Amino acid sequence: QVQVVESGGGLVQPGGSLRLSCAASALTLDLYAIGWFRQAPGKEREGILCNSKSQGTIYYKDSVKGRFTISRDSAENTVYLQLNSLKPEDTAVYYCATDIRCDVESMAFWGQGTQVTVSA
Repeated sequence: QVQVVESGGGLVQPGGSLRLSCAASALTLDLYAIGWFRQAPGKEREGILCNSKSQGTIYYKDSVKGRFTISRDSAENTVYLQLNSLKPEDTAVYYCATDIRCDVESMAFWGQGTQVTVSA
């Protein structure tokens, strides 16, 4: 059974950084697309970016370009989302999801989410 788990969220001041992790059991993440999504209070879930070997990195939100970066650690079977220059509007529950290909509308396996709060 595939399980996806995010971690690394927390409270950070504006301008600060966080690194979120996404780990999965029963999957070799290098073989799959990994998407990062977020849902702010009172808003719909939105795609941030997605990465796969065949598609490269696709940014779904222009506002995170140059601030958020995805990376993979094959040895740890983990994917990271580095969040830099955080803003209060980045506050949300962040989710990672995996599937064969990047698809902002639908991914097969989802984690439970990790809370990121950006506040002074």
